[in-house]
This record gives sequence, structure tokens and C-alpha cells, in this order.
Amino acid sequence: MATEETIHNVLITGGSSGIGFGLAERFLRDGHRVLVTGRSRHRLAAVSEALPGLETFVSDIANPQDREELAAHVRQVMPNLDVVISNAGIQRRVGIAVDHAPWADVQNEIDILLAGPVHLSRLLVPQLLEHGRPSVYVNVTSGGAFQPMPFAPLYSAAKAAVHSYTVNLRHALRATPCRVVELIPPAVATQLAGPGPNHGADPDEYCDTVYPLLDGSHPNVGFGPTAQPDFTARLTAEHRAFESASTRFPVPLYQADGTVAPAH
Repeated sequence: MATEETIHNVLITGGSSGIGFGLAERFLRDGHRVLVTGRSRHRLAAVSEALPGLETFVSDIANPQDREELAAHVRQVMPNLDVVISNAGIQRRVGIAVDHAPWADVQNEIDILLAGPVHLSRLLVPQLLEHGRPSVYVNVTSGGAFQPMPFAPLYSAAKAAVHSYTVNLRHALRATPCRVVELIPPAVATQLAGPGPNHGADPDEYCDTVYPLLDGSHPNVGFGPTAQPDFTARLTAEHRAFESASTRFPVPLYQADGTVAPAH
């Protein structure tokens, strides 16, 4: 059980089902304060009933105004926010050659998977830095970010972009007490792609394994295929290459007090 000194204030987007719900359940069980978001008021009401004490907020991560309203709500009701898990996602399983969906459907997938996480970090990172205490920002990507999946090509591309952005976000926050974590699930048997058959790791086993690793001490958290030595070696090699190239064109970085230091 968390003590008063270790109680975290946790925001999880897409927390009404799947990985988001599983992590919310574990944070809440350990005595932390948890706020989850989702698009469906009905589903949020159901999870709130299932997990007494859980706080909810209806928000569509694809909508810029909703993202701004969420940030304003968090600032008002949870000013000591110190854990963010950007988890909301969808997966359209359709190959490029047969994807004849209206562009609005395609744009919605891009907005949920890429625009949403980027915008949310811009809105919430300053709040995490204001209180000056250790904090953790978690972006949920996918094994598909590293191995493009023909059955979900746009999902793979968007997650690859979020992976790249997460590496740069970690760099921008390196001088602050805010740690950036990339949670890299393999296939997990959730309803990510909508109703119907699903495949992958058991959600409870997955959440039990990764939950203790989200304290900021592990920059990358995998499971199964995304925790194998060959995969972690790939991440290590990528990190070394990034460190070597990241000072080629210096950029301003956040400082511990939330200010930004000029590039030098």
C-alpha cells in the first residue's frame, strides 16, 4: 500500500478497457489516485462502478479541443499530477491496397495515434515540471512501431512516429526530474481493433509484468517479443546512435525548474 509520501496522481488515457484499464486497476489497488479518460460516457460509468474510487473524464483524444479541456480539468482537479500514461488508441486492420475508407476515418486514426499523444505531452509536461518533484511520462507504442504490420499499416507508421517522438521527448527532459518511458506491448488480447476475435498475450499477465516497471527507472518496457535480447539490443544500438547524433544541431532543453535553457 502506498504511503502518503508515495501516493501518485495518475492520468491514463484510454482507461476504460484493455491495457489502460488493467494499469488503472493496479495503480488504484496500490493506493494511488487515478483518473482515466475515454470517449464513451457509458463505458466510463461501468469502469467507475467496477473500480470504486476511480475518477473518470469523457474525452476524445482525437479532438484538439477535448485534449485542451482534459488538460484544464487535470490542472484543476489534480494539480499534483505526477504520472501520465498516454495509452488511448485504435487499430484499423486493413491493407493499403484495399483501404477505401473515407479520409475522415483515416484522419481519425492518425489523430488518435499520433496527434493526440504529441499534443497531450505539450499540454501536460509543463504541469509535471511545475511542482518540481519526480514524475513519469509514459507513451504506449507497439512492437508494430519496429516491425511494420501489413494488416495495420497506418497503425504501425503512427506508432513508429510516436516512438521517435518519445526518444526526443526524453532528450528534451533529460535535465529534469521527469522520466520518459516507452511502453512497447506486443500483441495483447484486448479489443484494440474493435469487437471480434483477438489474439496475443493475456492482459492480466501483461499488466502484472509491466506495472512495476513504470516507475521511471526503465526507459523502455517490453514484454515477450519486445523484451527479448535481440529486441533490446536493437534499442541499445539505436540509443547509442541517437546519443552520438543528438548534439550535432543543439536544441533548447527543459531545465529542472521548468524553464528552457537556450541551445549551446
